[in-house]
Amino acid sequence: QVQLVESGGGLVQAGGSLRLSCAASRRTFSLYVMGWFRQAPGKEREFVGTITRDGSSTYYADSMKDRVTISRDNAKNTVYLQMNSLKPEDTAVYYCAAGATYLRAHPNDYLYWGRGTQVTVSS
Repeated sequence: QVQLVESGGGLVQAGGSLRLSCAASRRTFSLYVMGWFRQAPGKEREFVGTITRDGSSTYYADSMKDRVTISRDNAKNTVYLQMNSLKPEDTAVYYCAAGATYLRAHPNDYLYWGRGTQVTVSS
């Protein structure tokens, strides 16, 4: 089992940027495909993007692919989500997840989840 802890959320003005981090507890972090999801109040959990074990490939939700970048540093057991040109509708709790077999977009494809970090974008 792997524990995931997200950080980097906060309050930002529309048009601003944030970089979220997700630190994993295990040295076997490099074995996991990692994903980012978000959930706004009253809405279902939504796919943001995912990255392969070695970081060579990524896959993003169409709604966000022009504004986000996922990267990872396996030496630091950490995956990142860089978000630019933020909009008020990006306000949500952002979660990282681990354990999909490849670049999957459904939450059920991931085995492990962090507790999330709140991102609030003001207009």
